Amino acid sequence: MGQCSSSKAQISLEETESPEILSQPAASSRKEEEGQALISSLWRSVTGPEGSRWGGGNEAQGSRSPPTPPRLRSLPCPGRPGAPGRVPAPPCPSETPLLARPPGSSSSGAVRAGRAGAVPGPAACRRSAAMATLLPRGAAAARRRLLLRPAPLAPAPVRAAGRALSAALVRRGGLVGGRWVETAAAFPVQDPASGEELGRVSDCGVAEARAAVRAAHEAGAGWGRLPAKERSARLRRWYELMMENKEELARIITAENGKPLKEAQGEIVYSASFLEWFAEEARRIYGDVIPASAKDRRVLVLKQPVGVAAIITPWNFPSAMITRKVGAALAAGCTVVVKPAEDTPLSALALGELANQAGIPAGVYNVVPCSRQQTAAVGEVLCTDPLVSKISFTGSTATGKILLKHAAGTVKRVSMELGGHAPFIVFDSANVDRAVAGALASKYRNSGQTCVCTNRFLVQKGIHDEFVEKFAKAIEKELHVGNGFDAKTTQGPLINEKAVEKVEKHIKDAVSQGASVVTGGKRHSLGKNFFEPTLLTNVTTKMLCTQEETFGPLAPVIRFETEAEAVAIANAANVGLAGYFYSQDPAQIWRVAEQLEVGMVGVNEGIISSVECPFGGVKESGLGREGSKYGIDEYLEIKYVCLGGL
Repeated sequence: MGQCSSSKAQISLEETESPEILSQPAASSRKEEEGQALISSLWRSVTGPEGSRWGGGNEAQGSRSPPTPPRLRSLPCPGRPGAPGRVPAPPCPSETPLLARPPGSSSSGAVRAGRAGAVPGPAACRRSAAMATLLPRGAAAARRRLLLRPAPLAPAPVRAAGRALSAALVRRGGLVGGRWVETAAAFPVQDPASGEELGRVSDCGVAEARAAVRAAHEAGAGWGRLPAKERSARLRRWYELMMENKEELARIITAENGKPLKEAQGEIVYSASFLEWFAEEARRIYGDVIPASAKDRRVLVLKQPVGVAAIITPWNFPSAMITRKVGAALAAGCTVVVKPAEDTPLSALALGELANQAGIPAGVYNVVPCSRQQTAAVGEVLCTDPLVSKISFTGSTATGKILLKHAAGTVKRVSMELGGHAPFIVFDSANVDRAVAGALASKYRNSGQTCVCTNRFLVQKGIHDEFVEKFAKAIEKELHVGNGFDAKTTQGPLINEKAVEKVEKHIKDAVSQGASVVTGGKRHSLGKNFFEPTLLTNVTTKMLCTQEETFGPLAPVIRFETEAEAVAIANAANVGLAGYFYSQDPAQIWRVAEQLEVGMVGVNEGIISSVECPFGGVKESGLGREGSKYGIDEYLEIKYVCLGGL
C-alpha cells in the first residue's frame, strides 16, 4: 500500500497568518457554509462515488452508507487561549490502519468486511493534498487551523487485571482473504482469573468457514509457486515481528488463558521459533533422482504442497499450537484456515495482524473464530469441504475421532496430536532431588494443563517416602497461586470451572478408595477457577485419576516394586504421547526407553518440547509429527515423474 511522503499530503489543513489576523473575529455563517460546501465536494473526490473508496470499498454482504463529510472546526492556539492556531497534523491515512468496528455494531446485522489495514491510497492522499491547498483560500478558512478526520472505528481498549492490552494487536473479527470480517453475532472472551469479559469476538459460522476455505484455495496457487526463498523471507519477517511484539503477545495470552506472564513470554519465544525454524526448512524441501531400470529413462521425485490445510487448535497454548502447524504448512507452500479454541481466539487474531504486516499474502492465513455453539458446524465444514486437503488438530482423543470420521469421506491427509496420560517413573537408582525438580516442572507447568504433563507418578518402594516428602515440600515452597499478571505467581487459574470440577471429581474418587491428600486438595480462595496444587499418596491403578487425563494440578503417586511392574502400569493406557523416568543405571535407561509405548521419552528430564525435535504420540494419542525436520513432510505430497524416450 502506498504511503504519503510529502507534508502536503496531510489531511490537516493549515494557513500561516500573522497574530493580528488570527485575532480577528470568525467568518460569518454564510462564509462557513461556503467552506463546508467546498469540503463536501472535495470529500466526494476522496471517497469516490457512494463512498466506495472508503475502507477498501469491499463488503462481504449487504451495503453501508458512504461516510459523511466532516465539519470544519477551529482549535485553540496553544499560545493564546481561545484563538485558533497550530496543532500537530494527523498522519496520512495510508499510514494509519483502519481498525474494524466491534462486532454487532452494524445496524443492518449483515456480515461486513474491511481490507486489513485498508485506507485511502496514494491517489486519495494526493486529492487530500489538493484539498489542503484549496481550502485555506476560502474567506472563512483563512483564519483557522482546519482538521479533516474520519470518525474513529477502533473498538474500546481491552483490559485485563487493570492493564490495557495492545490496541494494535487485539482484533475482534475473523480474518478471511486478508480482510477483517465481522458478523452480526459475537461471543465473549473471558479472563479466567477474574471471570470478567475481555471483549466480544465475531462468531463465525458455516458461511464464513466456507468463505475462508475458498479464499485459501484461491491464494494457494500463487503462494505455492513463490520461490522457496521468498516464502522463507516472509516467514522470517513474521518471526521477527513476533519477537518485536513478544511482551504484548504474552499479555494477550495471560489475559485470555490465565497462565503466568513469565510462562506466556516463554510460549511466545517458543511459538516464534517455529516460524524461524520452518522459514529455514522452506529452502530444504529436496526431491530425489532415482537410478532407472531402463537406459532411456530418468526417474525423478518431486515434493509439492498438499493444498489447503485446516488448522484446529486448543486453548492451552493458544499461540504455539498455531505456529507449530502453520509454520510448516506455509513453508511447504500450503495455505491455511485456522479455527482457534473459543476460549482463546485473541492470540490467533493477533498472529493474523502480524502476518499481514509481514507480507503474508491475502488468503494464505485465515482465521475463523467461533463460539462453542458454532464449533461443531464449523469443524464439520473444515473436515468435509472438498477444497480442504489436510486436517491438523490438537485436542482431546474423543474430538479427534469425530474429526477423523468427517475427514474420511473425502480421504483427507490428517495429523492428530491428541490426549496424553504421561507416566513419570522414579527408580531406586534415581537422583531424588533431580527427580523432584523434574516432577515439579512436568506436572505443574500451566497448572497441569498441558498434553505432555505428567498424569501418573510411579515411585519405586526404596525411595518412595523420601520422594513424597521432598515433593510435598517443593510444592509448598515453590508454587504460588495467583493472577497471571502478578510477578510471584507460578500457578494461574484453570481455564474454566468445568476444568476445576474434573480435578475435584478425581480427588474425591481417589480419597473414597483410600488415597491420602498430602497437600492441597481443594479450591483456592482466590476464585472459582483457582485450585490448590495437590499431591496424593496411596494411589492405586483402580482410581479414576490413574485411568484418564486430569488436565489440572493433581499429582497422584503410585508405589511399585519392580521395573517390569512399572513398565506394565505405564503401558496399560490406550494413549501414548509422552513418558518420563529417572534412573542412573545405563542398562535400565536403554531398556525402559525402548519399552515405553509413547512417542516421546524424557530420561532424567521433565521438560522435553523443542522446535528441533519431532512432537507426537502413538496409540490413540495421534497421527503424524510436528516440529523438527519431519514436521514439514505432513504438508507435502510426493510425486514420481518418469521421463522416457531419452
